[in-house]
Amino acid sequence: MSSRLSAELLSSIIGDIYDCAINPSGWSAALSRITLAIDAAYTTISLADAVGLQGRMAAQSPWDTEQLRILNEEYGIAGVPGLQRVMLNDVDETWSTLSNMPEAEFQATPFYQNWARPQGLRDACLVKFVHTQDRIGVMGCITRASRDIIGPAEQKFIGLLSPHLRRAALIGDLLDQARVEASFYQSALDQLASPVMLTTADGSILYANKAAEDMFANDGSLAKTGGKLKAKVHASQIALTSALRDASLSDQVLGGSGIGIPLSRPGQPAAVAYVLPLSPGTARAAFKPATVAVFVSTSISASPPPDGVLIALYDLTPAEARVVLAVVEGQTRDATLEKLNVSENTLKTHLNKIYKKTGTGNVAELIRLTSTLSMPGRA
Repeated sequence: MSSRLSAELLSSIIGDIYDCAINPSGWSAALSRITLAIDAAYTTISLADAVGLQGRMAAQSPWDTEQLRILNEEYGIAGVPGLQRVMLNDVDETWSTLSNMPEAEFQATPFYQNWARPQGLRDACLVKFVHTQDRIGVMGCITRASRDIIGPAEQKFIGLLSPHLRRAALIGDLLDQARVEASFYQSALDQLASPVMLTTADGSILYANKAAEDMFANDGSLAKTGGKLKAKVHASQIALTSALRDASLSDQVLGGSGIGIPLSRPGQPAAVAYVLPLSPGTARAAFKPATVAVFVSTSISASPPPDGVLIALYDLTPAEARVVLAVVEGQTRDATLEKLNVSENTLKTHLNKIYKKTGTGNVAELIRLTSTLSMPGRA
């Protein structure tokens, strides 16, 4: 990462992003900081329904609002070069326009001729930061024609922000109905329909709202055992313990862990946990001495897709998760290679990493492991 895009700057911006989870009015300022860091013209973020793409949330750093309206209404996904590709990419995978297509080809498009060029714009870096069964979220940094194309360091910086955007947007979605402000306290949490618990790094529960207490009393997906928060699924408990520890260290250390941890056993109602750090020096620190907030969504639509379950529980890469889903279907090795479009050596490499991360030693053990998990969208 370049000296301009320092680890300190990354950590500071991540902190601002997490504050937006409880104070959505801060999105414009947070995106303005990203714009300045990337030397962009403006930055935009949107969270929409996966079906119909009706907006749930949208924000941007300062830019011509009329031009942004034209962009949204007249071009859409098909009209913006690269946007369809981004929708098919893995979550957190960045896509830069001029790193993926010749500039002359881009400049020949109606989008560039009629919208980007008149505003003096040149390049864009896009990332899909959310993709659940009902939500898709995309962030884009757009640059002026007066600067170089977006480089690898800037793309990496945007990719590192992506999981934190996901956590903030999804938790903010749970809080939206309560109209929670940055200075909210426990009385506001008690009004939430979603279970919320404030804990220490070791999972000791300092506060649980009424919905959480009801979950404990009704033998829900999380339990209070000896005053500590416990998941009933072993793999979920390991993932939760790791996320609580990392969240207490720093916003940046948490990374993509603690997002959409599946809590349900097969046949049970959906339940997914999201972990939010309550870092010192932020609006979230109002809850000290708690260091972590755990939010639980019980909506099936909020559950991660099958590959997302594996990523959340075992820290697999998207490619590794696809390998697991392919091999547990019981197909032959040749059929698996064809389906994944990889070489036999690549498949072996993926499997060795998967075995290490999941604590299994062969395909049979991997199949037994996945059979104990709640996998949304799979029969």
